[in-house]
Amino acid sequence: MRWTLRPKQDMAKVRELAQVLQVDTSIASLLLQREIDTYDKAKSFFRPSIDELHDPFLMKDMDKAVTRIEKAIAQGENILVFGDYDVDGTTSVALMSSYLKTCTPQVATYIPDRYAEGYGVSYMGIDYAADNDISLIIALDCGVKAIDKVAYAKEKGVDFIICDHHRPGEHLPAAVAVLDPKREDCEYPYKELCGCGVGFKLISAIALSRKQNLDELHTYLDLVATAIGADIVPITGENRVLAYYGLQVINQAPRSGFEAIIKQVKKRTLSITDVVFIIAPRINAAGRMKHGNHAVTLLTETDFDKACQYAIEIEQYNSDRKEADKSITQEALVQIENKEEQDRKTTVVYQEDWHKGVIGIVASRLIETYYRPTLVFTRSGDKLAASARSVKGFDVYNALSACEEFIEQFGGHKYAAGLTLKEENYEAFKNKFEEVVSETCDPHLLIPEIGIETELNLDQITPKFYRIIKQFAPFGPGNMRPSFMTKNLVDNGYGKKVGADQTHLKINVTQNGSGNPIGGIGFNLGDKHDLITEQKPFMAAYAIDENEWNNIVSLQLMVKDIKQ
Repeated sequence: MRWTLRPKQDMAKVRELAQVLQVDTSIASLLLQREIDTYDKAKSFFRPSIDELHDPFLMKDMDKAVTRIEKAIAQGENILVFGDYDVDGTTSVALMSSYLKTCTPQVATYIPDRYAEGYGVSYMGIDYAADNDISLIIALDCGVKAIDKVAYAKEKGVDFIICDHHRPGEHLPAAVAVLDPKREDCEYPYKELCGCGVGFKLISAIALSRKQNLDELHTYLDLVATAIGADIVPITGENRVLAYYGLQVINQAPRSGFEAIIKQVKKRTLSITDVVFIIAPRINAAGRMKHGNHAVTLLTETDFDKACQYAIEIEQYNSDRKEADKSITQEALVQIENKEEQDRKTTVVYQEDWHKGVIGIVASRLIETYYRPTLVFTRSGDKLAASARSVKGFDVYNALSACEEFIEQFGGHKYAAGLTLKEENYEAFKNKFEEVVSETCDPHLLIPEIGIETELNLDQITPKFYRIIKQFAPFGPGNMRPSFMTKNLVDNGYGKKVGADQTHLKINVTQNGSGNPIGGIGFNLGDKHDLITEQKPFMAAYAIDENEWNNIVSLQLMVKDIKQ
C-alpha cells in the first residue's frame, strides 16, 4: 500500500478558522483541505440547505423539455419513461414515472433487457413505443450517444427527451431536448449530477412551471441519494445537498420498497455507505440476474405488504448474484495465474459462459487482487461484451477511446465503462489496451493508495472530535471519510488474528506506551500480525468509527494498513 499524506495546511489559516468556528485545529485543517475556509462555507457544509440547489432552467434545453412534456400531458399523449437496468437507471425511471403519474395517467415504463437489448436506448424499446401509440420517450441515464436510434424513432413518429450525465460524443442526437450538464454548450453550474439527479432537475422544472411547491418533491430524494451513492459520483455541491436530504427520507419516511429492504436486513439508521452496500446491490441484482423491471416495480409500489413480497424475490436474485460473482472471480483468477499475465499492466479476461450481469462486479473483485485497469469479457449474442473498471487516478474511458479501432460500441465514466467488440478483434484489442495503459498510466498509480489527511496523536481522538467528524457525512468521492495516521503505537498484548479463516486483525493499542488504550480492527490484515507482537512499535493508517458491544458504544480504529 502507498501512503500519501496530504500537504500540511498554513497553520496561521488553520488557527484562524479554528478560532472562528470554535473547533480543534485538527478539524479546521480537515475543513481547509476541503476548501472550506470561512464561517459561511462551513455552515453550508455542515448544514446543507435545499435552497442551495440551482435553478433547473439553467440547464441547456430544459425549457424545451418542459414545453414538450406539458404538450404531451395537455393532449393526452402516451409517454414512455425509458431507463438503463442499473441502480441509476431504475431509480431514474421510478422517479420520473411516479412524478408524471401525478400529472397524467398516460405513462408507461421500459427497462431494456440486459441480454436481449444491451445497454442504453434500444431499437426494441423504440418499436415497443411505436407499436403502442407512444409518441414521446423520456430516456434517463442513457441516450446522449444514441444518434442513430433517436433518428430511427423520429422516422416512426416518436419524439425523444434525453436526461443523461455521460460524456457526449462529437455530435448530439436530434432529440427534442438533450439534458446533460456535461454538454460543452451547457452552462449549468454543477457538472457531476448522476442520471437520477438530472431526472430530478427535470421534475423540478415541471413543478416550477406548474407553480407547485418544490417541498412536495422531497419524497423523491431517497431515489436520488441511492443513485448518487451507487453511481460513485462526487458527493460535493448539489450532490451533497441531494444525498443529505435523501438520506433523511430513507431513514425517516422511506418508500415502501426501501422499507421492505431495510426490514429484511434489520438495519436501523442507514449511511450513504449502507445505501451503497445494502440497498444498491439488491436493486442492481434484479437487472443483473432477472430483469430491471423488477427493481422499478419494487421502487414504485406503494403497498408495503406487496413491496415485502417483491423484496423477498429481489433478495433471492441478490443471493444468486453473490454465488455467480464468487465463482466467476475464482475462474478469472486462474486465467491470470501465469507469469506472463501477472507481468502485464492490465487485466483482460474472457470466458464465453460468464454471466453478463456480474462481470462488472468481477472486474472490481479482480482489482482487489491485481490492482490495475481491468476488463472482464463474456459472450453477448454474436459479440463479446465487457465491463471495465479502473484504479484511482487513471481514466479508463480515455484509454478505451485510444482503442476505438477495435471496438464496436463503448460508453461510461473515468472509472467504469462498458463496451462490445467482435470476437476476432479480442486479441488485438487486448494487446492495444495493454500498450495504451503501459504508455499512459503512471506506474505509481498501480500501487493501491491510502490518502491520509493528517497525523493524529491518540489523545486527540475524543468523543467530541468524532461527533464533528460524523457531521462531515455523507461521505464519498470529493469528500471521503477522513483517514489518519498515528506513529509509535504499541499493542498491549491483546492483539490477535480473528475471523473464521484468521484473515482479520484485532488490536488494542496505546501510543508511546502510555494513555488510555483504544481498540481497532483491520479487515484482511491478518498477515500483519507479526508487526504488532512483542510490543514492537508500529504506525497505522485508519479511519475512526464506533463499535457497539453488549450495548456499550466505544470509539475504534478502522485500520487500513500497518507499517513498522
